[in-house]
Amino acid sequence: MMTLRQVEVIRAVMVTGTIGGAAKLLNVSAPGISRLVKYTERSLGIRFFQRQNGRYFPTPEAENIFEQINGVYKKVDDLSEIISKIGRGGLSELRIGSVPSISQVMVPRAIERVRRRYPDLGIDINILKLEEAIDYLLLGRGECVAMSYRLEHSGLDFMPLASGELYCIVPPGHELAGRKQVSAAEITRYPLIGIDPNDPYGRIMAEIFARHRLDYNITIRARFGTTVCALVKAGLGIAIIDQFTVAHGGYPGIELLKITEPTRFDTYIAVKRGAPLSLHVEYFIEQLRAEMRAVEPSRGNGKAAAVRGRKK
Repeated sequence: MMTLRQVEVIRAVMVTGTIGGAAKLLNVSAPGISRLVKYTERSLGIRFFQRQNGRYFPTPEAENIFEQINGVYKKVDDLSEIISKIGRGGLSELRIGSVPSISQVMVPRAIERVRRRYPDLGIDINILKLEEAIDYLLLGRGECVAMSYRLEHSGLDFMPLASGELYCIVPPGHELAGRKQVSAAEITRYPLIGIDPNDPYGRIMAEIFARHRLDYNITIRARFGTTVCALVKAGLGIAIIDQFTVAHGGYPGIELLKITEPTRFDTYIAVKRGAPLSLHVEYFIEQLRAEMRAVEPSRGNGKAAAVRGRKK
């Protein structure tokens, strides 16, 4: 029986043709190589090499052994290649979902970080409505969903991502344009776009309006933030939008005003309960959380990151 060290030494001599060459290849002393070759030959009762003019040539009876040794090393090389591919993400696919508000700016920024770490990773991104997230996870279509709301479901677990705030968005030239903040009462004086009391963000403003007994006029209903921003940019009204949709200048051509009343909300990562997460999705979650927390209001730069959009 040969040990892996004996296999390594015998192959090194076979490849280089000399004891000195094998020692150099393995970065060890030549006498040590010579002793191990002689010991292996004695213990197995097989002569591996014959020496001619200072060089070592395989004996005929050792040819089959060398063929097997080469096969072992080929498998080791294949294993090393597979490990390298796994390290670069080449044999895997990251399958993630996100609600539109987080997918607009935050998910692409996190994915850019993931791509730098795993350049060969396959990536599949699905933009989902809140109600679609349950089937997406439970049916195994993806590993996680970035959510703007925490659902109560026995089959799902929720991990915190970041907190955010809502902003009032207005078109350039509007009466409110140029202001730094606006109150709920002032917002209700203008035609509103897209506030749905059943939507997590819409619910926040609807509760503020109700608490202050304010009537408001929704002239256009539009569910997704990008559509709402486009309608506001077209001068069709003003709207309430979450800061993550418009962070880092995500939608130029509109102006952002801080809302006087508290509008803080929390976001989450939803996963299937009990399902192990891949290394790649764990890294994605880590990077998404870092991107979103970098603009959290509590960290002092959330407003700045959002307002940069109005300077475009």
